Amino acid sequence: MTKIIVVYSGGLDSFTLLNEAIRSGKDVSALSFDYGQKHNKELHFVEKFCAQESIDSKIVDVSSIKELFQGSSLTDEIDIPKGHYEDDSMKSTVVPNRNMILISLALGYAVTKEAEEVWFGAHAGDHAIYPDCRPEFVEKMDAVARIANYSPIAVKAPYIAMSKTEILAIGLNMQLDYGLTWTCYEGKELACGSCGACHERLESFAANNVIDPIKYS
Repeated sequence: MTKIIVVYSGGLDSFTLLNEAIRSGKDVSALSFDYGQKHNKELHFVEKFCAQESIDSKIVDVSSIKELFQGSSLTDEIDIPKGHYEDDSMKSTVVPNRNMILISLALGYAVTKEAEEVWFGAHAGDHAIYPDCRPEFVEKMDAVARIANYSPIAVKAPYIAMSKTEILAIGLNMQLDYGLTWTCYEGKELACGSCGACHERLESFAANNVIDPIKYS
């Protein structure tokens, strides 16, 4: 049985990915990070779901790394931009080198768990804004991961060529409960419905002719 580490943020994409990995019969461990984001509400969803399903999981506090970053609205006191992802302002949500750092940590964890693969939930809708979600990034990270330790470890982004709408369709076919996920960039009681993450999520549900189970302000 293939043993894998899934980088699990608590959002729609990684939630679908984690469940698909489990249902494929793999030996799965979930790894999540507090990297100093302005709110960590999604990690409460991680804890709840993993406890509910008895999933081997770990949440790691690496929040001190935010001292190295400036200019991201996800970690700094900068307003979260509103509107669709294609707006140039959405670039303010980029956390410098985040995926390389977190995947590197996941690779170290994979070595100790004797896992063969690390999966993360980058998808086609991320390519335009997030450099570390592009296919060439995944390709290079995979190449490095295969030589960085005594045993090769693969880095995979199974949804890299798919849209969020397509990813959601996979989860709906599995009858997943998306009320157990959090996508909004705001950490308030209800999702804001106006940030780029909420826009993309709501559009994906509409495209699948399904009502999003979470509540919006």
